[in-house]
Amino acid sequence: MANIVFAQTSYQFGVLPAVNVNKKFKEDWSLNTRIESRQLFQNGDFEGNIFGKYDYVLTDVSLLAGKKIALNSRIAGGYLLRIEDGGAAHRVSIQYVVVQRLSKFRLAHRFLSDQTFSKIESPEFRLRYRITAEIALNGESVDTKEFYMRLNNEYVNSLQESEYDLEIRLVPLLGYQINERFKIESGLDYRVNLFIHNNTRHTFWLSFNFFIDF
Repeated sequence: MANIVFAQTSYQFGVLPAVNVNKKFKEDWSLNTRIESRQLFQNGDFEGNIFGKYDYVLTDVSLLAGKKIALNSRIAGGYLLRIEDGGAAHRVSIQYVVVQRLSKFRLAHRFLSDQTFSKIESPEFRLRYRITAEIALNGESVDTKEFYMRLNNEYVNSLQESEYDLEIRLVPLLGYQINERFKIESGLDYRVNLFIHNNTRHTFWLSFNFFIDF
């Protein structure tokens, strides 16, 4: 952490809205469709220099098919299409999720591997681990018309052209269960990377998530 603090160089700030549509099928199968857009409002350094203001970054459209394989675990595979100014990128992924249901909150561990390919960049391979705590703010479980907290901590290991990087993500979110089918979440998505190369970059996204379940 000391290296991260003293190597502060640049930052980015923007918004990250997303819509998730989840559909359940027979025999414990499910399908998630997600559309997410990144809009950059400002980037600069902590010495007060501003390098740029508003900029459209990208839009991600993804499909993830999953199956429950045990009482508290699920395996899933997916495809993501990334649309940005320089062209399109394609990402395939596989993940394993195990959930622990405790007295007043739920703890989820996600292990994920993905590979990204595009015509303008070399292939990128990533190994990711995320731990998520979902805490009900009223009672022991999240019910209709109740608020909850979701806390994400993720470690993203990346390898591209034999160059390794580690990104750390901290994402506190406040959620509201509108009814059995709809819920919303909002919070700060903070990411720090490139500190291994002494060129630390801090990214702050205002996250807005909307969920629809069928």
